[in-house]
Amino acid sequence: MNTCRQFSELLQTFFTDRLMHQRQASPHTIASYRDTFRLLLQYVQQETSWTPTKLTMEVLTPEFVGTFLRYLEKDRAISARSRNVRLAAIRSFFRYVALTEPAWISLAQRILAIPSKRFDRRPIEYLTRPEVEALLAAPDRTTRGGRRDYTLLLVAAQTGLRVSELTGLRGEDVRLATGAAVRCRGKGRKERSTPLRKNVAAALRAWLRERAGDPTSSLFPSIRGGPLSRDGVEHLLAKHVTMARQQCPSLTKKHITMHGLRHSAAMDLLQRGVDRAVIALWLGHESVETTQVYLHADMAMKEAALAKTAPNKTSHGRYRPDDRLLAFLKSL
Repeated sequence: MNTCRQFSELLQTFFTDRLMHQRQASPHTIASYRDTFRLLLQYVQQETSWTPTKLTMEVLTPEFVGTFLRYLEKDRAISARSRNVRLAAIRSFFRYVALTEPAWISLAQRILAIPSKRFDRRPIEYLTRPEVEALLAAPDRTTRGGRRDYTLLLVAAQTGLRVSELTGLRGEDVRLATGAAVRCRGKGRKERSTPLRKNVAAALRAWLRERAGDPTSSLFPSIRGGPLSRDGVEHLLAKHVTMARQQCPSLTKKHITMHGLRHSAAMDLLQRGVDRAVIALWLGHESVETTQVYLHADMAMKEAALAKTAPNKTSHGRYRPDDRLLAFLKSL
């Protein structure tokens, strides 16, 4: 057992060999897995005398991993969904351990048996058209930063791009000739092009003239010139939401995120009669079934269905069997 590779060596080869070389995982996946193991190692130091470098595999029992997951939920107040994301990273590591270090296969199997936690699925939250317009009116377009924020939010609300896709856009990804569109690389390294409305193309054209940077640099740069971070985008959104709430009170009842703008774009397409298959392609979903959540969220469609089932004026009588049938039933 002493000749087996221990945790530190296995974790390093998991990232360098398994994720980066064999699977060629995206930077977002690597960052998510990295954060999970940083949290785990911090918890190990907090609860035991083991340092990360000297940590042995025997410490990472299913019971210890279970207490770590409970710590994330209670002390760090993460949701059950986020807890499952952390567990998925740990499972991925132990699948690698089971394949490359058979001596730990029993431990790995026990870790892999830890179930994901079930959670309540609430209807998605999205913005109506008047609410989107109120949000777009919030940035101060007399400043460069306001014009950048306005263009970014306008593109997000119309295209439904993910935050990572927005921050990854470069100047050369925008095509403003006939058939204006923006090209991005989504999950699974799948590239897709999303068409732009005339007003969005006009806003991007004006922003590109003002930006006047290298076509290969970020389309929406930060103050330092590099791409905006996810936290930076959420920060600017929160700032403009605060302003928009003064003009649109209904926004005060909603928790608004950049992913909510993605939902808003999908709901707008659905309410305009666009087929779910097209919406799935538009958003870069792997399956059409993923768009099912938008059907559940659309109250207008449910109300239309209810109207079709409204009772008519005919009174309904109650079925009464004849005497012979009653006699038969009583004899049973």
